[in-house]
Amino acid sequence: MMMATRPTTTTFAFGSSTATKQPISSLISFRNHHQIKTTSTTRSSSVSAISPRPQEQKKEAAVKEITSSCGRRDAITNFGVYLAAATLFSQSHNSQAAELASTVDYTVTPSGLGYYDKVIGVGPQPTKGQLIKAHYVGKLENGKVFDSSYNRGKPLSFRVGVGEVIKGWDQGILGGDGIPPMLPGGKRSLKLPSDLAYGMRGAGCKGGTNCIIPPNSTLLFDVEFIGKA
Repeated sequence: MMMATRPTTTTFAFGSSTATKQPISSLISFRNHHQIKTTSTTRSSSVSAISPRPQEQKKEAAVKEITSSCGRRDAITNFGVYLAAATLFSQSHNSQAAELASTVDYTVTPSGLGYYDKVIGVGPQPTKGQLIKAHYVGKLENGKVFDSSYNRGKPLSFRVGVGEVIKGWDQGILGGDGIPPMLPGGKRSLKLPSDLAYGMRGAGCKGGTNCIIPPNSTLLFDVEFIGKA
């Protein structure tokens, strides 16, 4: 970790329905047999037109089942396509980030630290032991982000130059070894060799193998120096 472990925060800057058939009411009065037969036939036809026959109901139920099944299959298929697209986007994003990092024209110092100033700040430079604030994004060489103070919505506060953060941070912000100090408002990209970062031990390891920052990793940081804390 770049920063000594604190009780509250861990950072790596140091991250059918069937229609009911109603019974036909019996006729109370009638004139002749023909009238009864005609009336009964008419009403029976009327009821049949309103209420589906059992065979038609089965057909409708089968159609609904097929439609529902197709809908579920489409939903599953569409979700699978979404996941595949999201994975491809993530891989593409990491690839683009790694490619962009490789094109940055770092100035490399004798210690192996590389730096590139995006924005030159103004104001007083930091002094050793001074409490300062900085925002940052930390990435592996493949472009994968492992920590970001921006995502937490709060800059990192630490005393610069006294070992509260990894060596590459102290050197990259305070200056030295041919590196100019950062000034308030400045934004700088840093490329830290593993011996100025977490070295052979890595960081965020579980069981000694599954590490957020693998051993001997070169790290990339975008640092925004805010100023005194």
